[in-house]
Amino acid sequence: MFQPLGFEQRSIITSLGKIVYYTDTGALWQENRIDHEQETLLFLHGFGGGSSAYEWSKVYPAFATEYRILAPDLIGWGQSEHPVRNYAIEDYLTTIREFIEQTCIGPVTAIASSLTAAFTIRVAIAHPNLFKSLILVTPSGLADFGEDYSRSFFAQLAGVPILDRLLYSTGVATSTGIRSFLEQRQFAQANRVYEEIVEAYLQSAQQHNAEYAALSFVRGDLCFDLALYIQQLLTPTAIIWGQKSQFTGPEIGRRLAEKNPQAIRVFQQLENTGLTPQLELPAVTIGLIKKFLPLLN
Repeated sequence: MFQPLGFEQRSIITSLGKIVYYTDTGALWQENRIDHEQETLLFLHGFGGGSSAYEWSKVYPAFATEYRILAPDLIGWGQSEHPVRNYAIEDYLTTIREFIEQTCIGPVTAIASSLTAAFTIRVAIAHPNLFKSLILVTPSGLADFGEDYSRSFFAQLAGVPILDRLLYSTGVATSTGIRSFLEQRQFAQANRVYEEIVEAYLQSAQQHNAEYAALSFVRGDLCFDLALYIQQLLTPTAIIWGQKSQFTGPEIGRRLAEKNPQAIRVFQQLENTGLTPQLELPAVTIGLIKKFLPLLN
């Protein structure tokens, strides 16, 4: 898989299996750095065909001189273990918590995207001691305010046995399928998708048993209404929302932010970007994270 210079792959064992993660190592980053173990940035990728920690790989090296970086492939994705199961929301709430407990000494700043960002909010509500702050990109449970993705035609189609595997193998886990989804659904501008991104997603999508987590997501098994939880959040939070995010537009983000202005201190709409500005406009995303860190902490 794709690994930035100065980072190495490590792993831990959770209740659902091995989670692989990437972290900064060696003199390239660590010389003269202060309080290495006390300041951690945790980067959590979203879900979709071929998702992995690669999603943040153009962003997290920019913080490695000042922070300890952790960027896991979540269970069922990337290089992590792919248990053969129908994944449930609780699987990710549990393994995100277990990952933090096993790799971090003190509270972390979590930087997460899309459905995983929504999961992270729920983990922070249940275990506020684990978090210092949250910076979230398009956090959505995909059923917010009753707008439930799982009722869509594509989700229903992905729930048909045998057909679901066929859809994954021919429509998702191929170079053409990956590129088409990135260009038409994930990015605001198709010309921002380049070959390395397609290849990284493809390698993740073609891992053995990768279809189980992906199909659980596509069927809508992991959807929930974040609006029912977000008022309970106490952790200082900033939200970035791509203005052209196709699955959940910025109006959903504003409504979520307005439900808890005490915790959600910043809502930043990002023009001309889609669901993953961290890949589409990484330099802008880096700048926003650097702006928000001192405001929250």
